[in-house]
Amino acid sequence: MYPICDNSSVGRASASQAEGRGFESRLSLSYPLFPMTLVIVIVLFLGYCAIATEHITNINKAAVAMFVGVIAWMLYMVAGGHYVNLLHAEEYAEFLAGSDSSVTSLKNFIASHVFIAHVADICQIVLYLLATMSIVDLLNSNGCFDFISEWIMTRNSRRLLWLVAFITYGLSANLDNLTTAVMMFAIMRQLLPNSRFRMYYGAVIVIAANAGGCLTVIGDISTLMLWVKGAVTPSNFSGAMFLPSLVAMVVPTYLVSRELPEQMNINTPRIRYRGDDTVLTRWQRILMLFVGIGGLWFIPTFHHLTKLPPFVGALCVLALFSVVNELCNRKLIKSEQPFFRPTPRFMQSESIQTILFFIGVSMAISAIQETGALHTAAAWCDRYIHNIYVYSLILGVISAFLDNVALVLTSISMYDVVGMVDAIPGVDADYIRSFALNGQYWQLVAYSGGIGGCLLSIGSTAGYALMKSENVSIWWYLRHVSGKVFVGWLAGLGVYFLIDSFVR
Repeated sequence: MYPICDNSSVGRASASQAEGRGFESRLSLSYPLFPMTLVIVIVLFLGYCAIATEHITNINKAAVAMFVGVIAWMLYMVAGGHYVNLLHAEEYAEFLAGSDSSVTSLKNFIASHVFIAHVADICQIVLYLLATMSIVDLLNSNGCFDFISEWIMTRNSRRLLWLVAFITYGLSANLDNLTTAVMMFAIMRQLLPNSRFRMYYGAVIVIAANAGGCLTVIGDISTLMLWVKGAVTPSNFSGAMFLPSLVAMVVPTYLVSRELPEQMNINTPRIRYRGDDTVLTRWQRILMLFVGIGGLWFIPTFHHLTKLPPFVGALCVLALFSVVNELCNRKLIKSEQPFFRPTPRFMQSESIQTILFFIGVSMAISAIQETGALHTAAAWCDRYIHNIYVYSLILGVISAFLDNVALVLTSISMYDVVGMVDAIPGVDADYIRSFALNGQYWQLVAYSGGIGGCLLSIGSTAGYALMKSENVSIWWYLRHVSGKVFVGWLAGLGVYFLIDSFVR
């Protein structure tokens, strides 16, 4: 699924070899529209609409995503013979090994070769999320994030806003952005008694969490997918996204700060009893915070050294962190008190819902991908849009209304990562390089999908969490926040364009 780089009609793939790199450059293939493909596309579109209107229908979007994913693959099975002959003819011939094709053999091939390959990719992300979310839960349940409440104790509203924004931005780059947002919402509820002000602070938390998620390959599901796909490398991606994501966070935060009063009332946090064995000492919490956050930072290095999937490194860090957790809590374990530290139920629910939502959306997108529809969509974009900046603008605007994770995963699946580009007659080399390793397409998709999802509160999971936590309405968010986010998004996009054009 590689981009068409000229204005000619869509054709068969052409290839060239580059010495030492095994490069194969193939143009996008356009497939004839099959009736079942249209049905699957309609099912996916209706599913996206149901996900986007969760605040109206009150139907869990994770349940919708899983249902759409299952239905999509059931429909694929109905017309499996057509799709297998279209995309997997050689593999199916090898699978038959000279035997005659039958309905049973066809279904077995789809289940054991086509479907299972996508399941393996999905499981990599799910295992990674389970490991990292477990680390975050242990950190939170042991009070390792209580330092945040101590650091941001100030009655100066604007100083408090900037502290909240930068702390959220930094944590989101290292942790899951949804978990970071939910945790910061909880801190704001303890600190600020005025619900109106909490709405402004919550909106900045959503922006900072999504901007921080765009900074690293471990900060968001979409950036993690890019890394697992092999489209970006951690250091290059963070270097390219640092200034744009920072600008996209700073600009709306400054604009929001102008609407706040100089001073505000805050609640003083309750001081814990120091002799309570159920509470870790300050140094124990610092140690756990260092091991947990440092371990997450080590995962890209682990992957680089071992070439094992990122979830293996995450499981390794979780195992080490669990040992440190038991050592720090050994007094509580040996005491007669039950060794139980509850994690906030809301955080548990949101984490599980995120994983289930990702599984459902990934299954649906993989089914569409196997029909060849994404090939055709990529070919259309290459021919009629042919500009990654225009594409990123369109993606960002749509992300405001539909779920940004689903849209970014769809955009990622439309193209493969191209190798080194040779001088091929009629090929726009600059355009096709944007789909190479660390290409601009992958970076802009992550940036516009993440920041564009903040344009409306329904565009991201963090925005949905804000609506549930503070009863923020879409209209309030649209009046007070959306315009500020739009200015910041365009400012960050402009910074990226200047760096890409004159620095790199």
